[in-house]
Amino acid sequence: MRQQNAELIRRLAAAEVAFVIVGGIAAAAHGGSRVTFDLDIVAPFTADNMARLLAALRDVHPRYVTRPDLAVEATAEELGRYRNLYLLTDIGRLDVLGELPPLGGYTEAAATAIHATVVGVPCRVIGLDALITIKESVGREQDKIDVRMLREIRKRRAAQSAS
Repeated sequence: MRQQNAELIRRLAAAEVAFVIVGGIAAAAHGGSRVTFDLDIVAPFTADNMARLLAALRDVHPRYVTRPDLAVEATAEELGRYRNLYLLTDIGRLDVLGELPPLGGYTEAAATAIHATVVGVPCRVIGLDALITIKESVGREQDKIDVRMLREIRKRRAAQSAS
């Protein structure tokens, strides 16, 4: 895992942001081998949670991916009305998702989550079956590759459990 992603995870956890890791880092936490350059999380878009997120990132200058010249100046209350938030920071990219079609949102992701230690930090990571479902629905070429890898991981785990 890239050092930038590790630092983002540490910051979010230290600030007590409610989140579940999804995407490439979740795949890696389940035993996958893909390298990813951003951190994808699903989080509740509440004013309180967005305030903790802003506090965690304040000193690494969060900017919008679509407008890297524009600092995030929205209030926590304003961010609470967003559906997704795509950020660039001085230490890496963070995609904060409010929805994970076809699974749902934070509540549904949290219900599937496993507890894992990622970069020495206790975190919640979306469950393997839910991650496969989401990646299948996205359908990008990289996601198709991930789905094959994740299914193989699931198959190996089932075989180990049976023996």
